[in-house]
Amino acid sequence: MILKTFSTLCAQSQVCFRSARAKSTLSAVIDETGKSGLILKSLSTDIFENLALEDWIHDHVDLQNRSMLFLWRNAPAVVIGRHQNPWQECNLQVMRQKGIPLARRRSGGGTVFHDLGNVNLTFFTSKKNYDRHRNLQVVTSALKGLRPDMDVRATERFDILLNGHHKISGTAAKLGRTAAYHHCTLLCSADRALLSAVLKPTCQGIKSNATQSVPSPVKNLLDEDPTLDCDTIMDSVASQYNTEFGFSSPVTLVDPSDELSLPGIQRMARELLAWEWTFGRTPKFSICTTFELKNDTSICNATLNMDIKNGIIESCDIEVPSDWLPVELSREFSIHLVGGKLCPYETSVIAAELLRTIPQNKELERKMYNLCRRVVFMM
Repeated sequence: MILKTFSTLCAQSQVCFRSARAKSTLSAVIDETGKSGLILKSLSTDIFENLALEDWIHDHVDLQNRSMLFLWRNAPAVVIGRHQNPWQECNLQVMRQKGIPLARRRSGGGTVFHDLGNVNLTFFTSKKNYDRHRNLQVVTSALKGLRPDMDVRATERFDILLNGHHKISGTAAKLGRTAAYHHCTLLCSADRALLSAVLKPTCQGIKSNATQSVPSPVKNLLDEDPTLDCDTIMDSVASQYNTEFGFSSPVTLVDPSDELSLPGIQRMARELLAWEWTFGRTPKFSICTTFELKNDTSICNATLNMDIKNGIIESCDIEVPSDWLPVELSREFSIHLVGGKLCPYETSVIAAELLRTIPQNKELERKMYNLCRRVVFMM
């Protein structure tokens, strides 16, 4: 596989940093090369930088007479679709404990786990030439080129199955007014134990119209053939992409944090990182659930009813038996939560302030602490 860095491409096309040119640097370089096909490979493993680069290309590159393939991998992360509910899709508590970020992409589809054992492929085209079937054919042909007897095939849902049963690839897409991109995952050697742990939601009783993921049995390609590592697969996909579309493009390395080459890219990454996008864009939903409270001497069941819009608690009613906890305490907690984010950190601050107002009563303090802890756990 031929590799070029973006700086080399700039030098060869002699358009890097032309102040008179209105277009951004990468767009200018791509236009100057005149190539109808281009393959990019990210130097970053940051989920927000790579997602931002996808959107930057979609927004800034003229794709009417050009196609592009973008190859990228990420450090561990969970990525939800544009219209999904993170509390419904993943185990946020485990993710916080392990320092695994949550990202909301701008395409639809379901929730996926990324790590360095997962390859991501993004196919950019004009909206007119958008063809997920053909893109997935590139992927399956690339895999069969490495191992001809491998049973891999695309489904009507645009997944790729191994041996007719195990899912090794999921798909999502964004269709703009004139441009489009289709991206898919490819499980090579992902941490399946961690994948299972973070994609197992703990918040019960959610009622929502958000898009829900469809669970599927998964398998790593490396388990099928130990020679199928990520680099080998990316090389094969790049080669097959050129063959399928009649291109002769080398793989160009690109740094998605390079503000000079990609003006505005850092702002786009910050927008994807913001709580207001990741959690605040969740479709309106409610939580209606029962949970157990206990201390050294007693046990009871409590109920929680919440309405959440844009990640903000609009209404809250926590009911605890009055013989376990005074009604005014659970009511006060409910009132203080309204108007705040459905966020463990913000709720913990509210709970700490409320605990300081409780009269000197160790048993009441312990019970109230248990209630606060259980509510925070759901977030």
